[in-house]
Amino acid sequence: MRPAFTVQASDGAARAGRLVTAHGVVETPAFMPVGTYGTVKAMTPEELEGLGAQIILGNTFHLMLRPGPTIVAAHGGLHRFMHWQHPILTDSGGFQVFSLKSLRRITEEGVRFRSPLDGREVRLTPEDSMDVQLALRSDIAMALDDCTGHPATESEARESMERSMRWAARSHAHYYRADAPGGLFGIVQGGMHAALRLASLEALLRLDWPGLAVGGLAVGESEEERLAVLESLLPHMPAGLPRYLMGVGRPQDIVAAVMRGIDLFDCVMPTRHARNGHLFTSTGVMNIRNSVYRDDLSPVDAACDCYTCRNYSRAYLRHLDRCNEILGSRLNTIHNLHFYMGLMRSLRATIAAGDLAAWARGFLTGRRAADAVA
Repeated sequence: MRPAFTVQASDGAARAGRLVTAHGVVETPAFMPVGTYGTVKAMTPEELEGLGAQIILGNTFHLMLRPGPTIVAAHGGLHRFMHWQHPILTDSGGFQVFSLKSLRRITEEGVRFRSPLDGREVRLTPEDSMDVQLALRSDIAMALDDCTGHPATESEARESMERSMRWAARSHAHYYRADAPGGLFGIVQGGMHAALRLASLEALLRLDWPGLAVGGLAVGESEEERLAVLESLLPHMPAGLPRYLMGVGRPQDIVAAVMRGIDLFDCVMPTRHARNGHLFTSTGVMNIRNSVYRDDLSPVDAACDCYTCRNYSRAYLRHLDRCNEILGSRLNTIHNLHFYMGLMRSLRATIAAGDLAAWARGFLTGRRAADAVA
């Protein structure tokens, strides 16, 4: 089923919408917890449902290497393989290949790289990426792109962007060559160069996509550079398509992007921070490993009603972390994902009420100094 998107309310450039897929509806703005290997680390699907997760992200690159698309396809797709019967978006593998740096070689054909598991050479072309994602049967697949590094000259960014556009056309043709289980999103590239971003968008719009993503951000650029890209690009993106900002995950960055018109987000931050003892709270980020919490009997956040905050103290969570107990990672993850799901609910509600600017002003002011640890 091809995903369908409708905007139900707007407040300035921000939108609240509904993304309908074969496995259910996603209310936007929405955050997708990352399930790299077919699991959101430390969480069962039932726990994710209870926290309010509507859609999760699976990683094509890692699932291609292990366990391989054949095994997932034998289960009927990723939904059944991991026991998650709600929407799934799979990335294309482009960012993971980008992160390999010295282990990869990019050509017009695609990418050849050394597997981080066993060192064998692996090929990933646009057609390969589509075949894997079709086997995973995700609701939303992503075109393979050449993620532009940072910093990049105009010439370097242009070469990378134009390659991504050729790969996008190949991805589109291969994904839709027969009945597809979902829909394929295109990815706008172009680095920090506004003219290249618009040229990328123009090239993508020659094809029919049910959604578009903004890629090549969260790669080391400053906040000012990232916002400049969004402000120059988003007014030109089709209003009737969902807009996905890939890999951006700090709460204040999500709020700023929603205010400029972004609908979907993903990031490993809430789960990775949880495993490293960093907990998101209404007043900032808390490092539970600090010795000041050794005898602290209070919950992580008195304003939070998650399972962790209702039942456990800061002292206990610090104790679990110091003992490297699995329960510590689980409780921290429950708290952080509860925070993120609550943030997205607040954004949807304030957009619908027309109160986003005032709410965001208070939220962003309160976090600028407090989130320095993130």
